Parts: sequence; structure tokens; C-alpha cells
Amino acid sequence: MSTPPPQLTQQLPEQAGQLSDEAVPLCKKIVSRLQSLRPGRSGQKRVFEPLPQPSRERLNASLNDAPIDADKLASADTYSAKEKAKTVLYLAYGSNLCNETFRGVRGIRPLSQLNVLVPSLRLTFDLPGIPYSEPCFANTALRTPDAPSSQVTTDDYHKNRWHKGLVGVVYEVTLADYAHIIATEGGGSAYNDILVDCYVLPKSDTVPEMPASAPFKAHTLFAPIVKADGEARSTDRITRPDPSYAQPSARYLKLITDGAAECELPAEYREYLHDIRPYTITSKKQAMGKALFLSIWLPFVMLVFTLSRQLQDEKGRAPKWFAFLTALVFKGMWVSYDGAFKKVFGDGERTAGDDAMRIREVEDSGVDAEKEGLLEEAVEVLDVQAGRRKSIMEGWSDEA
Repeated sequence: MSTPPPQLTQQLPEQAGQLSDEAVPLCKKIVSRLQSLRPGRSGQKRVFEPLPQPSRERLNASLNDAPIDADKLASADTYSAKEKAKTVLYLAYGSNLCNETFRGVRGIRPLSQLNVLVPSLRLTFDLPGIPYSEPCFANTALRTPDAPSSQVTTDDYHKNRWHKGLVGVVYEVTLADYAHIIATEGGGSAYNDILVDCYVLPKSDTVPEMPASAPFKAHTLFAPIVKADGEARSTDRITRPDPSYAQPSARYLKLITDGAAECELPAEYREYLHDIRPYTITSKKQAMGKALFLSIWLPFVMLVFTLSRQLQDEKGRAPKWFAFLTALVFKGMWVSYDGAFKKVFGDGERTAGDDAMRIREVEDSGVDAEKEGLLEEAVEVLDVQAGRRKSIMEGWSDEA
């Protein structure tokens, strides 16, 4: 990746104080992704009851659906009897495929679920997280189904090697649960509720380019890079110079691969997910940078988590001043990384070194053991750098 010009680096501290309305919901979405990584009180994995598929009548009825005003729904205090009876077909992907995240940590109670292919969207990992620890999270972007596949380079870490559209799960949820999803995902001025064509995935090991089944509509939250009138969105949002640069952590990838297995997504897609190489620290300088970076910023992140639990209402809504505080913390964190830590300690977003390029090349028990080791090491570092704040950590995992 090319180095940003000096004048851009000099402007970064000034941009930290220029938080637009679009930066706030994006940071709420980042917090939501981080909260999905919280450890539960016990080491035992919870078991969730399997869900039925939505009826054909419900899928056909979705063709008459209209986009929902996400901001209005999230701010509503009460619902009419008619609204309470309404359900929403919600498209989930990434860590929301994992029952522990979607139904456990986030407390969503879906009524039914269905595996789908969405040709108009593609999976990306361009949502910034925490350097050296959780560099990025899953997101979506528009896809042109008939466009030729871009050439795959040898250093893409296998993130961009899927070219058949977004594979995900459509959950049928109540309107109240969808309002909670919007609030915690960061619905608002920067995120729109959109309807996308979904195709039921047949029971198969492979994913078809275009399923033969009839499409239905599902809602999802989408943050386009370009506005409808073609104007570029504000750069006040937390975005990276190269959105496809960062690698997700082994912990976050495990949530996605576990969820894909739980949902019994096609083996071809699960193989692609397992083949994505995680971010790995390969030098002592990076390890030192991680320890120092987390010692400085982790207390602020923990404060955000703790206040989030205390201030959010039953629908996941928090005061506007807290949303701006969250945005300020994450903006400042990335400014410090770009301006100092990356230059001194090395890359906190992408694995460096030829040895790291071969990580996860072979999927066997040794790799699984390495993944679990990374998870334990990351949790230990978080505990130590937080000053062993037991009361905060216990509060952090209450909802899990």
C-alpha cells in the first residue's frame, strides 16, 4: 500500500475533532462487533434450539415490502397492535451467523431462518476495529453480478477470492427485535434500511452462480460509500486508506466459521471462510506495540462498553452525547495508530513476513490448536492491559 502524503498525516489530528453524524452510527456498529467477542461467564457453549424455515406465504409476501425508516423505527417508544404482529425478514452475515452472537449476546429471538444467496452484495472486511487486536470486521458492498472477476494477487490473504455473491442467513424477527438490531448496529443517517433480492440456497456442497429458485425480499442495513446522487460520502467517518488492506483476527474469523457450520452453509463457502488468513503478529516490535497500544486505549474501550450497558435502554438506544463520545474514542485511537504506532512498532492491520503468508494453508488439528492459542493469548492480553478490572469484566459479560 502506498504511504499517505505528509500533508494528509498532518491533517489527521485535526480530523479527529470533526465528527459528522455519519461517524457516530459507524462507531456504534464497531462497538457491536467488539461486543460479539465478549467471553461468557462459563467456558461452556450454549445450545440453541433449531429454527424452522419461513413459510412460502411469508416469502411471497416480502415482494410487497417497502424499505423501513431505520431512524424512525429505532427511536419509536411504542408500537400499535398491528405493528407488534408484523415480522421482518432480516439478512444477516459475518458474526451474526453465530448463534452465540446473534441469539446469545445480542438477545435476538428469531422466529425462523433460511440460508440464502444475494447476488447484488458481496462480503468485505473493511469495517475498522482495534489495531493489533481486532483490525477489522465484516461488512457488505454492492456487487455487479455480471462483472468480470478481478485478478487475484498472491498477497490478498484470500479475503477477496469469493465471486458468487453474499452467502448469508435470513432471519424472520419481530419488529421490536429489528428495532433493537438497528439501534445496536448503528442505524441512522449513515445507514439505510434497504431491500435486496435473496435466493434460497438448495442443500448442496456448492453455491450456484444464480439459483433457479424465485427471489424474495429481505431487509438489511447498508452504508454505501457513494450517495445516491453520485456524491462521495463525508471522509469524517472512520475509513482506512485501503478498505481491503486489513485482515480480521483469528477470534473473529472463528465466530464466522462457527456460525457458517451451525447454519450448515454450503461446504464450498465454508472452505473459503476457513481459507482466509487471519492477522498475526510476527515480530517482537509488533508485540511491544500491541501491549503499549492496548495499555493506552483499552481502558477507554472498556469504559465505552461499561457505559453502553448502563446507558442503553431496552431497545439498545443510547444518548447522543454517548454516541459522540464513542466516535471520539475510536477516531482518536486510529489517529494515534496512523500517526505514531504504525511507524514505530509496525503494522497492526496486516500480517507481515513470508512465514505468515502460509498461515492456515493446511486445515488440520494443528491449525485449530494454533487458533485456540491465539484466542487464549488475546483474552489474556486484554485482561492484563485492563489492569485486571474484575468488576468491569464481570459487567462486560453479564449479557452473554
